[in-house]
Amino acid sequence: MRIEKLKSGGYEKFKALFRAYYDEMDCDEETDHLVNEYVLADFEAELLDIALATEGDEACGFVIWQVDGIENEWCLKEGMGDVRELYVSPAERQKGVGSALLSFAEGQLKAAKVKEVYTLPAEGSEAFFLAKDYLEADEFCEETGCNFFYKEL
Repeated sequence: MRIEKLKSGGYEKFKALFRAYYDEMDCDEETDHLVNEYVLADFEAELLDIALATEGDEACGFVIWQVDGIENEWCLKEGMGDVRELYVSPAERQKGVGSALLSFAEGQLKAAKVKEVYTLPAEGSEAFFLAKDYLEADEFCEETGCNFFYKEL
């Protein structure tokens, strides 16, 4: 398995994974519009970062992270790291892909001098983040409907 920051040549693989991710979460948003107009637009504006995990020639997961800043409309904790999205295709789960993606993003955030990172885990992924030394706070995010999870880097 290889993990690399997204390059323009990998957009189609990322988009396919993002569609699968939103389908699995049963989101009713128009995925292509969301990924093109928001996610990739913010990536190209250097407001967030994306890494892809690949096995051979196939993309099998991604992680999206950022350092929260006022220039980003999704800034909940200015100056903190935010692991925004983490997805592994069902066939590759329980093989260390998610752990490797999370570790990659945390390493990038640490290199950017971030001291603390947070995430708003999707339902069912809380145990994964707890196992990776995140602590659940009593702080609720109305927009996502879950508690904040924090980790010191």
